[in-house]
Amino acid sequence: MKLTLRVDQGDGPLEVSTNLFTIVAWERKFKTKASKIGEGIGMEDLAFMAHQALQQNNVIVPVVLDDFIKKLVLLEVIDNEPDSPFVEATTATP
Repeated sequence: MKLTLRVDQGDGPLEVSTNLFTIVAWERKFKTKASKIGEGIGMEDLAFMAHQALQQNNVIVPVVLDDFIKKLVLLEVIDNEPDSPFVEATTATP
């Protein structure tokens, strides 16, 4: 699962993508599985993922998640790319 998020801490919007580390950190924090993302997730979940992804990309963010959330003026998902390691095979039609 890879999410691309648009985030603005008041300095202008940035785009950041999650990776496996981000998703695993989210699973650990919220005691859930990535498969639940398809059922819908909350803004706190997205804020956590954005916070983690920005830190991984060396963007300065408040250390405490709540302080980061207080600074946010924009947080939205702009792309959702499911992990699919297999390319769908075409089938022959008679």
